[in-house]
Parts: sequence; C-alpha cells; structure tokens
Amino acid sequence: METRQYSPLDRLVMNVDQALRTLAGKPLVTERPNPARDCAGETELSAAEKDQSVRLMRVNHSGEVAAQALYQGQALTARLDGVRERMERAADEENDHLEWCEQRVRELGGRLSLLNPVWYLGSFAIGAGAGLVGDRWSLGFVVETEKQVVDHLDEHLEQISEKDVKSRAILEQMKQDEARHGAAAKLAGGAELPQPVRKLMRLTSKIMTGTAALV
Repeated sequence: METRQYSPLDRLVMNVDQALRTLAGKPLVTERPNPARDCAGETELSAAEKDQSVRLMRVNHSGEVAAQALYQGQALTARLDGVRERMERAADEENDHLEWCEQRVRELGGRLSLLNPVWYLGSFAIGAGAGLVGDRWSLGFVVETEKQVVDHLDEHLEQISEKDVKSRAILEQMKQDEARHGAAAKLAGGAELPQPVRKLMRLTSKIMTGTAALV
C-alpha cells in the first residue's frame, strides 16, 4: 500500500490544524495512559504546596506548547523524510505531555498561561528556521533543547512537594521521554550547537518560564 505524499500546502494546513488543537482544542495524543492515573490516594496539599504545584505545572504546560510548536515547525521544513517522521513522532509524544499537564493544572484548580499563543508562534518560527538551516542543525537544536528541558524538569522535581505524587509521576515520565528524544536526535546525526546559541536558548527559556509562572 502506497504512503500518501503530502504537498507543502497540505503540511501547512495540517500545521494550522495542529496549532488550533494545541491552543484551543483537544491535541492528538498517543496510546499512552496518563502516568498519574494509577497513583495511590493523594495526601492533602497545603495551600502553599498547591499554589507551587499549579505554578510549576502551568510552566510545564507552556513549555509543552512551545515544544509542540518547535517540532511542528521543524517537521514542516525538514528535508529528509526520516527526520520529518522523527519530529512528528516526538510532537505526538509532546502532545501527551501537553494533555497530562493541562489535566493536572485543572485538577489543582489552576489556570493555563494566557500567553500560550505567543509561545506557540515564537517557537514555531524558531523550529521552522532551524529546519531551513539544515537537518543536522535542526536535530542538534533538538538535542540541546531536550537537554535543557531535562535540567528544567530536575529543578521542578526538587521544588515540588513530595506529597504531590501525581504531578511528580507526570514530570518523571516527561523527563524520560525528553531524554529519549534528545538521544534519538543525537544518534540521527544532530550537530553540536555553538556555545553562544546554547546560551541564548537558555536565556530565552528562562524568560518564557518566568513569565508563564505569573501570567
């Protein structure tokens, strides 16, 4: 059976649909269950602990909005089909993270960042730009992005209450997935980014996470 070949216009329409699903609808998730589903009864969180969890999970949700856009932008401009397929699968798994984080924020009585459309548009442009530079650099961008995300998740696991077992289960699974995405991109030939680019990425990430925590 022949695999359908999508034109650039087809892919653009698909990306618009994906953006709408990410920001205002139901994202297309994989077959995986929410890691928090089987957690035992949760210990009651104090007001301060709950506020901290809401803030951190809102930041993580915004990070997943940005990751979704980044992968979609890279998949749109990737030159090799194998690279495009890796980006699209990674984007599907980022959708899992997106839904898990949103569910947890809602369970805790919180809200999502009002600036998610800004994060999506900016990250999509960055991803598309990385793809245009070349697949090796695009994959290298994934390697560095996922490394920084793992560091970021480690920080959150240190900050979030030990009693918030559901949020912690979600973050632990996300950490495993992000490390795997980065390793796969490196194995596929990702180039190491110049140090100034890596520093700029960290600065941009700090601005986004700091803002998402508040707005």
